[in-house]
Amino acid sequence: METVRILEVKQSVFANNDAQADKLRQELKQKGIYLLNLMSSPGSGKTTTLTRLINLLKDELKIGVMEADIDSDVDAVTISATGVKAIQLHTGGMCHLDASMTRQGLEGLDAGEADLVVLENVGNLVCPAEFDTGAVKNMAILSVPEGHDKPLKYPLMFQVCDVVLINKIDVAPYFDFDLKKCTEYIHMRNPKAVIFPICAKTGDGVDAVANWLKEEVNNWKGD
Repeated sequence: METVRILEVKQSVFANNDAQADKLRQELKQKGIYLLNLMSSPGSGKTTTLTRLINLLKDELKIGVMEADIDSDVDAVTISATGVKAIQLHTGGMCHLDASMTRQGLEGLDAGEADLVVLENVGNLVCPAEFDTGAVKNMAILSVPEGHDKPLKYPLMFQVCDVVLINKIDVAPYFDFDLKKCTEYIHMRNPKAVIFPICAKTGDGVDAVANWLKEEVNNWKGD
């Protein structure tokens, strides 16, 4: 009987992407550029949170933003209004960005003088978590209306994220949301995850995130 060759395509794709991501991270380190990969489900408040952070940090850091989406330039237009450089990345129907796409975005952004570049990934709790973009750190936003059990339902997202922002904390009394349980579930997936309860709409708690991010950028450039 003829032997059939089996090729593990998914494993090969991930291995190649991981190698490209490591190379990109090394290049960004040499240039002193801190890349943050921001992920969440649609409607969690990514762009609102990012706008708040930019306004708190733009006088101290040179910031660039890559807005990834299947279509439209709505988010890039919103971010551009803050005065920082922004570019829209259309994924052509794909639900994530990988290291190669991120590199293309950085080249299009012309991020050479930036201290901080934020990649606002496609709104999705599954696909973006599977691909290393070359970012220094991964940040996820979980909004209160989504429920405190999301870390149990989407484990990989919370395993790969170094920081989790629990957004819309102001409406917690109106939802069956348990902050203590949510924190517990996140730490089940990633014991080292840093957690910030925030309200992007009012700005509550965002100062602490901005201070954390500023320290991260300074440490990255200073190492």
